[in-house]
Amino acid sequence: MDAGRSAGRVEKSALVYVFLTLITVFLGLFVNREAEVTAYLKPGGRVTPVGCSNRRQARNAVAEFAVFALLTGVSACRIAVGNDYWVYRFNFNLIAQERHVSYESGFNVIVKWIQNLFGYDAYLPVFAFFSFVTVLFFTLALRDQAEHYAFSLFLLMTGGYYFNSLNSVRYYLALAIALFSMKYVIRREYLKFVVIILVGTMFHKSILLVIPVYLAAGWLSRIRLKAWHLGLGALLAASLLFGQNLYREIIFFFYPYYRGSAFDNGELSFINLAKCAATLVLCAICYKKSLKGNTVYRFYFFLNAAGFLVYCCSFIPEVSRVGYYMIISQIFLLPGLIADMEEGWLKKLCYVGVIGAFTLYFGVLLHKMYAVDVRLLPYLNWIFN
Repeated sequence: MDAGRSAGRVEKSALVYVFLTLITVFLGLFVNREAEVTAYLKPGGRVTPVGCSNRRQARNAVAEFAVFALLTGVSACRIAVGNDYWVYRFNFNLIAQERHVSYESGFNVIVKWIQNLFGYDAYLPVFAFFSFVTVLFFTLALRDQAEHYAFSLFLLMTGGYYFNSLNSVRYYLALAIALFSMKYVIRREYLKFVVIILVGTMFHKSILLVIPVYLAAGWLSRIRLKAWHLGLGALLAASLLFGQNLYREIIFFFYPYYRGSAFDNGELSFINLAKCAATLVLCAICYKKSLKGNTVYRFYFFLNAAGFLVYCCSFIPEVSRVGYYMIISQIFLLPGLIADMEEGWLKKLCYVGVIGAFTLYFGVLLHKMYAVDVRLLPYLNWIFN
């Protein structure tokens, strides 16, 4: 009897994530910023206005704030959610004791500052603070880059990026910062881009990877590819195939504890490979209509091509985390490509295919959240639990 009740509570807690997704996407339907985003992403384009000078802007502001508040609330109020939750709490206390912890300096400074404000072992305010900042960067990126806000938000949620941020706090903050930084590459504001990425390194050093990758994607998006470009790409692919030891040594220089760990398992991420491959196929279908003359979409395209290449490299520890820096751009690319397609059966098929695939992925993700090495479910919070 008790076991049955416990199972029921576990199943009900999954509904928190389901309803959160449905409610926020519904709110996203009231956001209409397509014209502003298109203008803003042009180099030298007008900065996205913040204000409520007319009814549409007021509706946008209210809906976006509601999305931000809901996402922040669910994340900030969690307790014992995530396989590393108590590990983080333990390390928060070590930081307060000024003992060595293998986290980046910026993260350590903020943790110590919050513990000085709220007292020793005040781990709830620490998690709440990083939840607030992570969701802030996610929602700001949506505000400035999502031409189709509700669809992009749906992909962010069902793709697992938001829910996984309840785990691996430092990495997903860095991922949110990387997503936010894409607009600066698109607008060719490179100093701002580099500065925001350097700020991100204070929380997770892996974000440094996006500087060469994003800059290369931005450059490729503006040029007409020639034979030598393709040759250079082939050379890079060959180096990943034959220079695996060199790349591993570079990775282990920054993260020595990955060597021989459970993360260094040589597994391929077939789901992410399939997502990249399907995205590239859609890009090929939409090349003449949308991709050929659109530098923004071409930027996202090259990021996904790089992601596909990375996911082929099983020798990279935690390859999914490396690839996420690139393929998270799908949340902007897929809605844009499909929206630009001519009306007809193919456009409807693509809508159904993308929504269906991400919904199925979300269902699989929910099921895996109960695993011991994930533990995002059951969802518990300090208000009711």
